[in-house]
Amino acid sequence: MFRAFTFSIFLISCLSSFRINAQIRLPYLIADSMILQRDMPLKIWGWATPGEKVSVSFNKKAVSTTTGANGKWQVTLPSMKAGGPYEMLLKGKNSINLKGILLGDVWLCAGQSNMVHQMGIHNVSYAKDISEANYPEIRQFWVPNVASLGGVKEDVQKSSWKWANPSNINDFSAVAYFFARDVYRKHHVPIGIINSSYGGTPIEAWTSEDGLKDFSSLLSIVEKNKDTAYVKSRQARPASVQTGQELNPDRGMTEVVKWFDTNYIPKNWHSINIPGYWEDQGVRDLNGIVWYRKEIEVPSSMTGKEAKLFMGRIIDADIAFINGKQVGTTSYMYPQRRYKVPSGLLKPGKNVLVIRVQNTAGKGGFVPDKPYFLQAGEEKIDLKGDWQYKVGQVFRPREGKFELGPIAEQNQPTALYNAMIAPFINYNIKGVLWYQGESNTGKPQEYKQLLPALIRDWRQKFAQPHLPFYYVQLPNFGDANYLPAESSWATLREASLQSLKVPNTGMAVTIDLGEWNDIHPDNKKDVGERLSLIARRFNYGEKNLVYSGPLYQSSVITGNKVKVSFSNVGGGLISIDGEELSQFAIAGEDKKFVWARAKIVGKEVEVWSDEVKEPKYVRYAWSDNPVDPNLYNAERLPASPFRTDN
Repeated sequence: MFRAFTFSIFLISCLSSFRINAQIRLPYLIADSMILQRDMPLKIWGWATPGEKVSVSFNKKAVSTTTGANGKWQVTLPSMKAGGPYEMLLKGKNSINLKGILLGDVWLCAGQSNMVHQMGIHNVSYAKDISEANYPEIRQFWVPNVASLGGVKEDVQKSSWKWANPSNINDFSAVAYFFARDVYRKHHVPIGIINSSYGGTPIEAWTSEDGLKDFSSLLSIVEKNKDTAYVKSRQARPASVQTGQELNPDRGMTEVVKWFDTNYIPKNWHSINIPGYWEDQGVRDLNGIVWYRKEIEVPSSMTGKEAKLFMGRIIDADIAFINGKQVGTTSYMYPQRRYKVPSGLLKPGKNVLVIRVQNTAGKGGFVPDKPYFLQAGEEKIDLKGDWQYKVGQVFRPREGKFELGPIAEQNQPTALYNAMIAPFINYNIKGVLWYQGESNTGKPQEYKQLLPALIRDWRQKFAQPHLPFYYVQLPNFGDANYLPAESSWATLREASLQSLKVPNTGMAVTIDLGEWNDIHPDNKKDVGERLSLIARRFNYGEKNLVYSGPLYQSSVITGNKVKVSFSNVGGGLISIDGEELSQFAIAGEDKKFVWARAKIVGKEVEVWSDEVKEPKYVRYAWSDNPVDPNLYNAERLPASPFRTDN
């Protein structure tokens, strides 16, 4: 009887498995509300039972095929004009009816965190854009973050197409949305965004194994990562061996009355200023947990309503409390701290703000030149100035034998291509928008080969040899340097500039859109719209559109001056602020650069310095964060940084 029962269970299991496998299954990208690429043959693919006949009907066209032994199938529909909405009917042993499909232009938007950054992160700057979003024909498919070291994946993680309205728009990439909106407003063609981006990742992670064939050191990493035993051993061990006693716990959380509690009576707290880092205010080499405390007077007019706490940026992690209640927390340094304060928490008179800050490396504290205030309605309380602080925990330096720690899979060569690009290379697209490079500034010279290699690689994989590829040159970032100096960020910008030699590429210059203290600058609108200028010029027929700022073309030495010529001068070269041109440096054969004077002469810029009698080289805006570079064209688009000594 037991054997008969077991056999019955086995038979039911097999039949259930057969039923599941018999169903037509589609990749997540091919779904309701998708946008398909107009004017190109349309590839539709999926899985079913081996040998199963599958038919696809769409917009009065029908095609069919039979699945292979591996259960995969693919059909190609003829190219079609923009339009919709349409339905797609797929039939095999089951039927699938997809609705709300549009034909338009599909742009693959990829890169790292500045392409990731959603509208919701920038909801203060773009509150009006969010509330007014109403574009049923602008749609985004968000590719969830996942990596693969073992080879290409057949599908991305579960996601769906969403259209741009106030309910969905917070999840749209800000750069991609402003690009799409600008193109749509001008040409009224449905715009699809496939957003496949992952914060903090290098370009080699987005390149296929074939695309890295000229990079032997990266290929050796790829081969090593294919060894699952090696990867598992790495993932199972810490980065280093800790010696000595265990660290003391955070006193602010372990004392009988916690330091954020309204019943806590502060003793032996010290003065400190916000914003600022504690290492700059008399605390030396401290990694650990520091508590900040401030009492503020809140007028009755600010109570009884929802408020918002703005605490700039904090390095690294924080937990914020008001009157003993937690109102927000962030686990890493980059996001702006904008915490909602629920109605009823603020009270007339004295209120207590407590911020618990944890830092593990470098300077800890509050980033300068950011907003710090409490707001309710139209009223604000400035939170900059004197606070009290007390150290809750000190982290001891790690000692002992160093070992390689866990692998950050998303940073490994090919890992993101395998999981976040390869699954949909059959999906025809209009072009690529790329915003990445911050994670490669440590080896900027290598980027000069890696970016063209990625472009070639994706064109080959998508079987579109002339695929438009438009990218963002990195903006200004970091401390200002008032003397000519070397710069890894400038060298990476140069790699972007040189990659324009690859046909069908375009570059959005953003040297004026960064923030010295934020690797994620708030201005995403101008970035997206500068990308849209390139697409409108080359893909949407606006032949007379000035799409770029001045780009270095050539230079000629005439006596003690260097005359520099540019392309993309548009209506003429200008100084955007009306001042003498800045950020030009000049050098002789010794390459010892000094600041130079520069003036516009027609379509050229003359550069000279009394310190350099026999000039040979010129640089412009050659710095991580150049101070107010002001060379633009009349269309108010900035000139790209450049050098002639490369």
